[in-house]
Amino acid sequence: MPGVSRLSIRSVLSVLAELLLTGAALLFLLAFYLLVWTNVQTDAAQRSLLEDFRAQTFEGGEESPRTPDVGDGLSVLHIPRLGEDWEWVVLEGVDKKTLNDGPGHFPGTALPGEVGNFAVAGHRATHGEPFAQLDKLKEGDKVYVEAVDGWFTYQVTWSRIVPPTAVEVIAPVAGRPGKNPTVQSLTLVTCHPRWASTERLVVGAQLVESRDPAAGPPPALG
Repeated sequence: MPGVSRLSIRSVLSVLAELLLTGAALLFLLAFYLLVWTNVQTDAAQRSLLEDFRAQTFEGGEESPRTPDVGDGLSVLHIPRLGEDWEWVVLEGVDKKTLNDGPGHFPGTALPGEVGNFAVAGHRATHGEPFAQLDKLKEGDKVYVEAVDGWFTYQVTWSRIVPPTAVEVIAPVAGRPGKNPTVQSLTLVTCHPRWASTERLVVGAQLVESRDPAAGPPPALG
């Protein structure tokens, strides 16, 4: 019987070792998918979106671009504080599939340059993590929005951490639902802390300059 007991223990330990190795392999694959592969997928999507966006022209000589469908490229964000070459195509929509391809514009909020609140959400981790360093933005920093009908420069005026239920931050006047807007503003929303979603980091900015497409990008972008 003692021999049988030792054999049983060895068998159990062997099975446990195999399970641990399998679990470790699965965790490695999950980490690789989240930290590497999702970034590769988003980078490929962004390259295609940027090419499509830059190829856009006004249809039929109209003075304003067509209303984008969910998943379409709407504009391009440039935030020098986050890197000299930091640029991301903003898509229409904030559903999971859309946000996996890049920052998304909250449908129903203002478009770039319009009076009201141009509200944008983005991942802070995985899927290219466009807003990973959003907490580095300071009051006075500039956020440039490249749209098919011009360039719009917003200046950061505030930032705060709020609960996920604080949907008033994307109201026409951020934080003041029901109030009619009189200025053009921008609100950027992401998860906080970076690897969790218990809160939201929100950055607000106001329009300080508009440029015609023919004028080209603001000098600060070179």
